[in-house]
Amino acid sequence: MLQVNNIKEHKDAYIKALKKRNFDAESIFDEVLSLDETRRSTQTKLDDTLAESNKLSKQIGLMFKNGEHQKANLLKEKTGKLKEDSKKYSELLANTIAELEKLLYTVPNIPTESVPAGNSEEDNEEIYKEGDIPVLAEGSLPHWELAKKYDIIDFELGNKVTGAGFPIYKGKGARLQRALVSYFLDKAVDAGYSEYQLPLMVNEASGYGTGQLPDKEGQMYHITEDDLYMIPTAEVPITNMYRDNLLTDKDFPIACTGYTPCFRREAGSYGAHVRGLNRLHQFDKVELVRIEKPENSYEALDGMVDHIKNLLKDLQLPYRILRLCGGDLGFTSALTYDFEVFSTAQDRWLEISSVSNFETFQANRLKLRYKNKEGKKELVHTLNGSALALPRVLAGILENYQTENGIKIPEVLVPYTGFDMID
Repeated sequence: MLQVNNIKEHKDAYIKALKKRNFDAESIFDEVLSLDETRRSTQTKLDDTLAESNKLSKQIGLMFKNGEHQKANLLKEKTGKLKEDSKKYSELLANTIAELEKLLYTVPNIPTESVPAGNSEEDNEEIYKEGDIPVLAEGSLPHWELAKKYDIIDFELGNKVTGAGFPIYKGKGARLQRALVSYFLDKAVDAGYSEYQLPLMVNEASGYGTGQLPDKEGQMYHITEDDLYMIPTAEVPITNMYRDNLLTDKDFPIACTGYTPCFRREAGSYGAHVRGLNRLHQFDKVELVRIEKPENSYEALDGMVDHIKNLLKDLQLPYRILRLCGGDLGFTSALTYDFEVFSTAQDRWLEISSVSNFETFQANRLKLRYKNKEGKKELVHTLNGSALALPRVLAGILENYQTENGIKIPEVLVPYTGFDMID
């Protein structure tokens, strides 16, 4: 959520920047500033009324004490009117604040200068590519056919038990899945991230805190009886551990990791692009979250990008990095890099990670601040990235490592799987 003072100070620059997202903010900002003016003037009237009421109450007490009952009763009539006014101003203030907050929730984050303009993923900017795309033998299969051939993932059985988008991993498929989780977590811990085991459900305040609500309400599984939401990513519970916190210098840097299943009620088209592991309603992911001072956040973002690069190098998967354009940028993000792995059997790129800096956007919602060296309270910057989301990594391994004799296991995973071939 943007800060009103920043909107007031940088209104024209913000309007221009948000046009990269194809978002017209001018009329919304005018309304925001009008509501803020109402809020300020109402707050002043309320404060003045309460101060006058308190002053008269003290005078009335002294008059009764001195036996001046008639004067005291006359003043009591005036305090009664002041109480009515203060109630009116309190209600107006609460309504104005609620309306202002509701309006601010509709405005996405300001993209950085480096974010390219664009309307869709077609306009994203490729900034890095590494790894040789393997040449597969004739008759090579996509991962959903490999899963069936080697009996390692059962999509039909998952559909029977739950529904489409909930696969069941079997035998070596389940062990490979577990190996990837352990490998990613070990690499994160080795890089200085503290590991957490997290709730898979969060309350409404947590959803608002990291920006899933109200923007992505339709994509989240909602348990209405308890008003809880299944998490779409571990970012939500990890970041919300710090909601309403005031940090100090000694708390930084904050680097957290966690493995969770993730749940997303995503609408998708039919066909090869959503077949198999390409798009699921439940999937596993290891997440990285950092909380940084503003001056350190972009160095931290670069470090997260390098961390994910190293994972993909170790797995020897061909990948590329995209800088997302304004039209494809997530609602809460100021800058996002997407990692994509090349699926040779499908002959296309598959997104496997997004790494984002939200700057102060989430922190303002979370009321997450720190006290700087001068003793002033400032909002922190929050960052997160997938390291990594498993389904498409697994799809890439199955397809790119397939041979006539079976599917080879990447060398770095063999100590975790206990086998070097699926056959």
